[in-house]
Amino acid sequence: MDLSYTAITDPAAFEERLRGVPEQPGVYLWKGIGGKLLYVGKSKKLRDRMRSYFGSPKSLSGKTRRMVSHIADFDIIITQSELEALLLEMNMIKEHRPPYNILLKDDKTYPFIKVTLQEEWPRVFSTRAVAEDGARYFGPYASAGSVYKTLDMLNRIFAFRPSFNCSDSWFSAHRRKGRPCTYHQMRRCLGPCVPDLVTPEDYRQAIDAVCRFLEGKTEQVVRDIRRQMEQASDDLNFERAAILRDRITAIEKIMERQQVLRTVDTDQDVIAFAREDGSAVVQVLFIRGGKLVNAEPFTLQGAEDESDSALLGSFLTQFYNNAPNIPPNLLLADHIEEPLIIAAWLAQKSGHKVEIGVPRRGEKKQLVELAAQNARQKLQELRAQWLNSEQRAVAGLAELRDLLELPDMPRRIECYDISNTQGQQSVASMVVFERGEPKVSAYRRFKIKTVEGANDVASIHEVITRRFKRAAEEGGGRREEEDESQEHLGVDDSADPSAHTDPSSFIPHPSSLSTWADLPDLVLIDGGRGQLNAARAALRALKFDHIPVAGVAKGVGRDRFDLVRPDQEQMIVLARDSKALGLVQRVDEEAHRFAITYHRKLRGKAAFASPLAAIAGIGPKRKQALLKAFGSLDGIRKASVAELAAVPGMTKKAAEALKGLL
Repeated sequence: MDLSYTAITDPAAFEERLRGVPEQPGVYLWKGIGGKLLYVGKSKKLRDRMRSYFGSPKSLSGKTRRMVSHIADFDIIITQSELEALLLEMNMIKEHRPPYNILLKDDKTYPFIKVTLQEEWPRVFSTRAVAEDGARYFGPYASAGSVYKTLDMLNRIFAFRPSFNCSDSWFSAHRRKGRPCTYHQMRRCLGPCVPDLVTPEDYRQAIDAVCRFLEGKTEQVVRDIRRQMEQASDDLNFERAAILRDRITAIEKIMERQQVLRTVDTDQDVIAFAREDGSAVVQVLFIRGGKLVNAEPFTLQGAEDESDSALLGSFLTQFYNNAPNIPPNLLLADHIEEPLIIAAWLAQKSGHKVEIGVPRRGEKKQLVELAAQNARQKLQELRAQWLNSEQRAVAGLAELRDLLELPDMPRRIECYDISNTQGQQSVASMVVFERGEPKVSAYRRFKIKTVEGANDVASIHEVITRRFKRAAEEGGGRREEEDESQEHLGVDDSADPSAHTDPSSFIPHPSSLSTWADLPDLVLIDGGRGQLNAARAALRALKFDHIPVAGVAKGVGRDRFDLVRPDQEQMIVLARDSKALGLVQRVDEEAHRFAITYHRKLRGKAAFASPLAAIAGIGPKRKQALLKAFGSLDGIRKASVAELAAVPGMTKKAAEALKGLL
């Protein structure tokens, strides 16, 4: 073995450990210096697979060579079978998203359509979490825009509770009023909130039609609606018959756009891909009952130097690990590694046999080619977007370098903003842009600790001091515990703690590693000369005054963004057509958005919690139930004692106490 081009500090000990790896199925984890997870892989013979990484570097792909050069350590988990190894590998990739694995981009955030069949008056809306709660889920969709368009189309046809404006509190409010909202008058809602407008049976019939429509059973839907239309006509209810006629017309127009298969009347997903220079897009055609009901493109990252079979296999395991519905047939553009194991896993997950095929002729081959054509089109669109974005970023960075007389283009820019309401709930944000694009994982938020009242100058001094004090402590990149005051963007506070009890939980998540030692090439401060001088003083005290810093002065209504330079009275007025203006505005607006979102979150918690906190017997569960029932503190205040007592978990005594204090 050749370990000379790795980051291993004790090659002899490493090789000895590697010799002790068994020839059994399992999962291996390559780690870098400090235990950072680099890659998760599986094999039916662990030792042979792991030793294959340390042959001649020339035999490895460029991506694998880069990964091996960072290897310093490893761990293994032995499994009973190859299927168990596949499941463990899949879950660990999803949990830790190692940088050298092929990853389904943003796989945790793909939206679904949820139909709450378990509720008396079911809702149809977008969600990003799938749970075993009695509801039905359809998807995933590639973007929220796809879901919203589908929901809008379905709502216009079937008139269920509008997903965008019918929360439980809104529904309850109109039930108390005894009259529906304007969506009923617009024929966008059947009006289940008001008794006698629609029966539970009729409303449930509409919801069942939504589910059948999403399943691709449009003929059944049209047949049922036509029967209802004829019955309404026989009953001389011509207005309802006309509404049902229009509904049939709308569905038939959609059916005309669906590609009907001539020879196959089955459910299947058709999957093909396009790739270029490390970028890859996978296109999925969802065919139900012989009709094309949806088509979604999904982006993969980390696909460079990977084989087509590895790319498709990684997509299948990550995509169907989240999908609530798996059809009995998958048509692929290419063969995958270990198809029998993946088919066995899909059958186990779906409860029915799943066949994986690679068609070579006929109608199925044409469908695969159609999917590949769509994938190529989407890849071209994305590459054009990336190219335009990169060109704009480079132009803005170059112009900013010249305006501020920087030695080089600023690779990393940090921008700071303060947000408070008359000095209350004062917070700060730190956003990071690298090469002109936001690096969301490096964002930080701070609660102001030492400043009383609305003092942005002192608050900036505190935040800059805290941020660069951490940088000084970490020195050459040594990781410390996160600042107790900062919060990462995107952390799901509602995540189930039990989800982290699997054997892989000892691995640190990459997003949790501190990056305080990563220094900026430019610091931007939202504010004028006072805030700028406070930031400079803090940097000087910590011996970071070599880092360029500038203030961002905005006009009334944030209609202009000019730069304030240290020791120079004249501001840099950015021209309207300046590329630097676009970049500075984007960075500053992002810092403002990030700060004010955090401030509103804290202010909202304080506003709701403080009046109820002093009431004996009103704990967190009752607070949550009250808020769900009435929507806001004002809604709770307007409710009667009887309405308060009717909330699940409340009693008449607690309702009287709450009413008396509010």
